[in-house]
Amino acid sequence: MRTPSIVLFLTLSCSVAACRDEQAGPKPRTQRLPEPARARVLDAAPSDLTFRAGTTFAGGSVVYLGSKVTPANAAPGQQVQLSHYFQARAQPPQGYGFFVHVVDVASGGMVVNADHEIQDGAAPLATWPVGKVIEDVHVVPMPNTPARVMLGFWRGDERLAVDDASAQDGANRMLGPQLGGAAPELPEYVVRRAEAAPKLDGVLDDAVWKTATPVVLKGSFDGRAVRLRTEARLAYDDAYLYVAFDCEDPDVWGTLRKRDDPIYEQEVVEIFLDANADGRTYNELQVSPHNVQFDAYFPARRQGMDLSWDSGLTSAVKVRGTLDDASDKDEGWSVEMRIPFAKLAEVPRVPPRPGDKWRFNLYRLEHHGRKTVEGQAFSPLFVGDFHALPRFGWLTFQ
Repeated sequence: MRTPSIVLFLTLSCSVAACRDEQAGPKPRTQRLPEPARARVLDAAPSDLTFRAGTTFAGGSVVYLGSKVTPANAAPGQQVQLSHYFQARAQPPQGYGFFVHVVDVASGGMVVNADHEIQDGAAPLATWPVGKVIEDVHVVPMPNTPARVMLGFWRGDERLAVDDASAQDGANRMLGPQLGGAAPELPEYVVRRAEAAPKLDGVLDDAVWKTATPVVLKGSFDGRAVRLRTEARLAYDDAYLYVAFDCEDPDVWGTLRKRDDPIYEQEVVEIFLDANADGRTYNELQVSPHNVQFDAYFPARRQGMDLSWDSGLTSAVKVRGTLDDASDKDEGWSVEMRIPFAKLAEVPRVPPRPGDKWRFNLYRLEHHGRKTVEGQAFSPLFVGDFHALPRFGWLTFQ
């Protein structure tokens, strides 16, 4: 799926200087205005930091002392408390907000956007007293895969400069503590040679599908069970890779009708293939319930997408219900795909030999109620990006 790049929705909070409303006059004695929240300041950072930094922003005017992660070894999905500690060593810069990003170590994709105002707005950067320590506390879910906390300050389209290049990611995001455990092992699918090619009619009653190993897709982000079942099977012969999807779906629909339309924005099944397993060049093929196809070649992850590439894909769809009618309840839809090996990028051998290993992933996008999107995958990604190549599974030819 050519999912759009992750967009950070940042809310700029304006700190208004003290002013007086000349029209207001004195308030009645019985009416008390809420007192502004006071910033929590410390004389020093705690001695039990789990991550120590000492790196600086803006020519040394602000130092990031480090952070404390509690509990340090939380289970995936468990809420963990992050406590960050900073100190202004000179008058801090004006007009900057605070950001915290939790980023997947392998792919660089965003896992959690934890942007917020320091101390719920009580301690904006410009107000920090020189020499005192500012504590900021918030919670995030523990990632299921190794991740890194990155933090800093932003204003408009710029970020406050990090002084030491080795302490940041190249985009002025200060490196903070690491989270998450070892990445789950990549799943493997052993694809068998077909004795006879399936008849491409969308009906999965061919002998080849009865002997192919079924696999049930999981939640693409975290590997959890999904609301609607999707079962996939694969097979091959000398010329083609065959792929079958069977999708449970009470409302089968789609509005896009042209080849290479952005069907990834609606209901679709997909296969990504990295034939030489280099983690760089790969192909993306999709089919919608209307049997509309999308195929693309990528010379690198999310770069140089080539829609002029023709996969030679042949596909067929069978809808068990009424297509595009939300008033009734459908059973689902099934897809058969026939993909020529010779058309794919960087195929080591045609036909593949027994024991050859490719990298690949299978996906489904389901729009519950035509609104809420659920991503499914053979190999869960643990980031919101179907192009996370390091999380592709293994396709082993038998």
